[in-house]
Amino acid sequence: MRETHPFGDFIPKKTRYLMIGSFVTKPSHPYAWFYANGRNQFWPIMQEVYTGLYDTKDKQQQLFTDLEMALTDIIYSCERRNNSNLDINLVNIVYNTQAINSIIATNPLEKIFFTSKYVETLFRRQFRDTITIYSQIMLVGLPSSSPRYAMLTKQEKVQRYKALLPKLSA
Repeated sequence: MRETHPFGDFIPKKTRYLMIGSFVTKPSHPYAWFYANGRNQFWPIMQEVYTGLYDTKDKQQQLFTDLEMALTDIIYSCERRNNSNLDINLVNIVYNTQAINSIIATNPLEKIFFTSKYVETLFRRQFRDTITIYSQIMLVGLPSSSPRYAMLTKQEKVQRYKALLPKLSA
């Protein structure tokens, strides 16, 4: 069964950064926004990096607005092999090409962050021309916030995110 991304893109009025994930996980319960699957470590990591409680969609969007960071996923629609959430089981992929190229073309981006090596690899493969045209934009890979990525502890991921992500303006 083909699934289409339910959230679209989040683009603050002032955008200097872009974070790209893969595709929403199949939730065990409905949720309102990116990375809200209870097992994903993304928001717990962000809460430690930015010392805040980001437990609602409004608070999460405010954080990304304050960071001047757009948020989208590289996959617009796909099918899941074996009804699985694993990125490697996402097949018959349609990339979010138009939205991502639009965000890059219409904003003075400094950096693009990738939520995993998988996403960065897809981006480098699918957006070669964009990378060439916008060569001044730095591409930054973050460690995956999936609990399945166990090469780093959650605390090590927090330290990497702190080192790589922009600081909040005072």
